[in-house]
Amino acid sequence: MSNLDTDPRWDAVGRVLVEHSARIRPGERVMIAMGEVDSYPLARAVFRAVVEAGGYPQVQFLSEELRHTILERGGPEQLAWVPEIEAYGMTWADVYIGLRGGFDLDVHAAISSDRLAVNQAAQGRISTLRWQNTRWTLVRVPNQAFADQAGVPLEKVTEMFFAGCLLDWEAAAAQWRAWTDRAAGGRLIEIQGPGVELRFSVEGRHWIVADGRTNMPDGELMTAPLTDTVDGWISFENPAVLGGRKMHDLRLRWEKGVLVDASASTNEDYLRSVLATDAGASLIGEFGIGTNPFIDLVCDDILIDEKINGTVHVALGRATRSAVG
Repeated sequence: MSNLDTDPRWDAVGRVLVEHSARIRPGERVMIAMGEVDSYPLARAVFRAVVEAGGYPQVQFLSEELRHTILERGGPEQLAWVPEIEAYGMTWADVYIGLRGGFDLDVHAAISSDRLAVNQAAQGRISTLRWQNTRWTLVRVPNQAFADQAGVPLEKVTEMFFAGCLLDWEAAAAQWRAWTDRAAGGRLIEIQGPGVELRFSVEGRHWIVADGRTNMPDGELMTAPLTDTVDGWISFENPAVLGGRKMHDLRLRWEKGVLVDASASTNEDYLRSVLATDAGASLIGEFGIGTNPFIDLVCDDILIDEKINGTVHVALGRATRSAVG
């Protein structure tokens, strides 16, 4: 084991996830999804904290390398398969804590977009069961693959992770709620700058403070645009990543809420297949502002990058009920 594996801050993060994020009560059943082998130090810490809280922890192991075998060798029915045991776990558990270790984003590079889109849709059904049936928290756990993706040493990205997780969450949330109280009086959002010219109304929408309940590290303020008011375009200097597939130079343009143009210099066919999944896939479902003072590295990972202090982002999909009001 390395010094990072035995760092006592893993235990501190485990307690934050159990006591603050998931708020686990005695007798509750907790599914701990350990993604990649390197997530074990945090899985161990969360398991211990769940036991100490009086819960019943169960651990499942997930890996993009294992998923790759189905993507590469599976037949049509296997690609579309929704794993029954994993799906059952979403109905068995009161709480789901997903520990998502980094992985090589090029691991699925040779997989056709059609095959990847079919399997991504099956994975999406598991995600739907998760948010329908459990209280859940997702964690991006730093490891060497994640550090390589960010282009920094593992020690640097791990220090950022610990600092970003071990905030005084009550104090931070109070400050962020004061900001959303001010934002609630606004009606129109305009974003202008290099690579973006976008406007939409948020009149009547609610602002949500992301304070470490469903993501860790966390820290963002978010709302949802009124769909038919979205006009303009946005481009991204860093690649968008979905299902292990990178889309470079992504550019999106809307007119009166309708996505009229979508392009990318890589994997554009996959981008189009994702946008065609359903009627909500091309909508802006979220506008967010990053607020975590300790997240300061672009890592090409939305769970981290959207929390960078002072940045803004949009997310595609239908708006959450809590933002719509």
